[in-house]
Amino acid sequence: MSAVAPGGPADPAATPPQSARLLNVPNALTVLRLAVVPLFAVLLLSEGGADDARRGWATLFFVLAIVTDQLDGMIARRTNQVTEFGKLADPIADKALTGTALIGLSVLDLLPWWVTLTILVREVGVTLLRFWVIRHGVIAASRGGKAKTVLQSLAIGMYILPIDGLFGSARWWVMAAAFVLTVATGIDYVYRAVQLRRTSARAMRAAAARRAGAGGEPGAGEGRRDTAA
Repeated sequence: MSAVAPGGPADPAATPPQSARLLNVPNALTVLRLAVVPLFAVLLLSEGGADDARRGWATLFFVLAIVTDQLDGMIARRTNQVTEFGKLADPIADKALTGTALIGLSVLDLLPWWVTLTILVREVGVTLLRFWVIRHGVIAASRGGKAKTVLQSLAIGMYILPIDGLFGSARWWVMAAAFVLTVATGIDYVYRAVQLRRTSARAMRAAAARRAGAGGEPGAGEGRRDTAA
């Protein structure tokens, strides 16, 4: 399993910033998504989740926020408007929206807390890993990761909607599939991140420099990978 997939979609956190203005459309969409989070939380939790109309509005805001999440990254890359602010704020806005939705659903006793906590730990952990390996290279988004994002968003949206019956039962299975993919892709990401740290060109140069500094002892470090990089 390779750490970097040549030609694959790049990790947005590792996209080099361009000489773009801070005030641009992608950043505006990101800020808008952040601003929607408190309103979304109020609508979801109104009257203990018993207000169906507000739950419906909460679902609409959630869907619109997910759409802007896809749009801002696409626009930034295609128009060379990637900024340091966007690289930092975009994952924060994404996790704020998802985290607020999951926590809100657990507060309303619609979703078990262990599901919410597992997903949040995975999402925050992967975000930190992206920055941990960013100096060594880019880990391409996997198909499993993309499927996880779609299923997770769909499951959360179905739970936010005030529904029952067959459709209400179906959301449990969608969330179960999203949960399995969330855990599996999280483990895969950790593995690929560790492999990238060990085998990247930066790590190899650091290992060579240490061997040279140690006097170039015969066979020292030969055939081994640097594990401290």
